[in-house]
This record gives sequence, C-alpha cells and structure tokens, in this order.
Amino acid sequence: MNIDNVFGVGQFGLAYERLRLEAATHNIAIANMPVTEGSPLRPMRVSATAGDFAMHLGGVEGTQTFKLVNDPGNPLADANGNVRFPDVNIVDEMTTLVSASRSYEANVRAMNTLREMLMKALEIGRQA
Repeated sequence: MNIDNVFGVGQFGLAYERLRLEAATHNIAIANMPVTEGSPLRPMRVSATAGDFAMHLGGVEGTQTFKLVNDPGNPLADANGNVRFPDVNIVDEMTTLVSASRSYEANVRAMNTLREMLMKALEIGRQA
C-alpha cells in the first residue's frame, strides 16, 4: 500500500469523525427548539460510502417525525394546541459524541504513529 493512501485513510477518518461530532452537537442544540411549518431545523446525520470516501452531512429527509407537546398557550402551537419539536434522542446523540470523540483520538494516535515510523525510517536511511 502506498504511504499516501495510508495518510488518506487517516485524513478521511479524522474528517468523518469531525462531521459526526458536528452533527451530534447540532442535534443536541435543536432538540428543544420548536419547529414551525417550513422551518429549516432538522436533525442531521452523517453518511459515507466506503467505495469513494464521499461524505455527506445533511438533514434527515423523507418522513420527518416530530415530538408533539400539548402547550396551547405557546404562540407556536397549532390549531390543536400542539407544538412540534425535532425528534432527537439525546441519549443517542451523547453516545455518538463519545464514540466519535474516541474514534477521532484513535485516528490521531494512528497518524502520529505513522509519522513516527516515517521519521524513524528516515533516520535509519540517514545512518546507512
């Protein structure tokens, strides 16, 4: 395997985990914000395909589900007195934060190990 490919995989891992962190923090931030009709507030998910390492950070499309809270006094309530909130599971998002953070750290360690190996190889080559 070419050394550039190894660095490329490491860079992809770092970028992917950073996007997962950003998506989870976004989802936690909007969890308790009321959603009005046409509002851009949507939970975000990160997806990546293994073949070409293309990444995408976007809102959840398709059948959007909401949590309905009965609060007739809220100015954002609909005709039935319900207020819609994004359907975000805080426990899942916190788990994603921990998992992505640890994966990011593992990628940093792998990149540092690779760098140290390359430096050692250069040092050995210089001595020969």
